[in-house]
Amino acid sequence: MHHEIIFSGFGGQGALFAGQVLAYAAMAEGKYVTWIPSYGPEMRGGTAHCTVIVSDEEIGSPLVRRPSAAVVLNIPSMDHYEPLVETGGLLVVNSSLISRLSSRSDIRVLQIPANDIALEIGDAKLANVVLLGALIGGTGVVALETVFDVLAEHLPEKRRYLLEPNITALKQGFALAQEMERQPALGD
Repeated sequence: MHHEIIFSGFGGQGALFAGQVLAYAAMAEGKYVTWIPSYGPEMRGGTAHCTVIVSDEEIGSPLVRRPSAAVVLNIPSMDHYEPLVETGGLLVVNSSLISRLSSRSDIRVLQIPANDIALEIGDAKLANVVLLGALIGGTGVVALETVFDVLAEHLPEKRRYLLEPNITALKQGFALAQEMERQPALGD
């Protein structure tokens, strides 16, 4: 198993946090992991992305040129990373903010209304975690329960009240991805 994943959005959308949680979960499962963050010119509002590689074998290079999956939280991220996803890969799209559909027929696409789901849970800042759950549901890169444990372990005491909403967001994203993956594609 070898996954090369990009998380991308505006600063403040939590792309780096989602990638970091995935990296911690993969380490907890004994996998080899790299996590490399990249910030735009501003911390909030500029672009932010990270790459995460998860593998059963040692990782030769932390660079990701053709990701097996990309999680895109906004239109500029969709425009930039959609063409780079390898054939047969997965594109997880925040359809609450990205209205256009993917133009590619050679990849799997999950259109997840992450902001809408996050608002239903009660916190718009959970959109990134909804998408993380969808990525896990679409790839099986780590077990969902491992992510629950990692969140419980790494959330600082002053943010413990966010544990249950984060778990709910993960579960909803995961379930929606699983449901979408079971549905036949149009034309099948």
